[in-house]
Amino acid sequence: MSTDAIVLLKEDHKEIRKLFREFRGADDDQEKGRIVERIIELLTVHTYIENEGMYPEVRSLLPDLEADILESFEEHHVADVLVMELAGMKPDAERFDAKTTVLIENVEHHIEEEEEEWFPKVREALGRKQLQEIGARMLELKEKAPRSPAQPSALKKTIDAVVS
Repeated sequence: MSTDAIVLLKEDHKEIRKLFREFRGADDDQEKGRIVERIIELLTVHTYIENEGMYPEVRSLLPDLEADILESFEEHHVADVLVMELAGMKPDAERFDAKTTVLIENVEHHIEEEEEEWFPKVREALGRKQLQEIGARMLELKEKAPRSPAQPSALKKTIDAVVS
């Protein structure tokens, strides 16, 4: 298994996109609720390891990418807010599908920007060894990452984004 940070993040993106497709194909509230629970867990972990591992490291090593990183933090904040709201909703709620669709559209945009614009710049600027070191750190973070937006470390991340 690769510890390359970009490879790890792309693997997460692939799994998240798969769940998005499943949600779009789901036809009953119970199935949608189950899929959204999984989306919430994956996004909570994913944004945590990016915010705590990838972004700070790249920010210190590649100051030219500061604007990209700040935008990514804000995109994560939007996702975190939507995830928090969805976590408190029942799948048969009037706005559940609409809110999930907005989350999916925002995350898809974020993934596209990362994979097409940001990751190539990072890969070009950082050596393989640095990306593997960042990836190893992200794997450690993944072990202790919050799985629910209501966990204290996830709440702290969301609050930090508002007050920072």
